[in-house]
Amino acid sequence: MPDLSINRGETIKTMGEKIHANAVLHGWWETPRTIPELLVLIHSEVSEALEAFRDNDMVGFAEELADIAIRLLDAAEGYQIDLEHEIQAKHELNINRPFRHGGKLL
Repeated sequence: MPDLSINRGETIKTMGEKIHANAVLHGWWETPRTIPELLVLIHSEVSEALEAFRDNDMVGFAEELADIAIRLLDAAEGYQIDLEHEIQAKHELNINRPFRHGGKLL
C-alpha cells in the first residue's frame, strides 16, 4: 500500500493526489462519480459544519472544514482539475476586485 499520509507543507496538488488515491483504494471511484453527486457530498459536509457551529462545537466545526476540503480535493483530482492553479488564478482576479464587490450581505 502506498504512503498516502499528508505532510505539512505539501502542495494542494499533492494533497489532492493522495486524497483521491485513498478514495480510489477505498472503492469510491469504481464507477465514475457524477459532478452533481460530488457537489451534494460537499454540500452535506458544509451542512455538518453549520450544525457543529450552531452547537458551539468548534472542534467538530474544524473537522467538518477538513471534510469539505477533502471532498473538494477528491472531486478536483477525480475530474483532473488543477485546483491549485485555479485557486491561484481566481485569487489574482479577486485581488483587483472593488471593495465588497457584488453588494450581497450573505
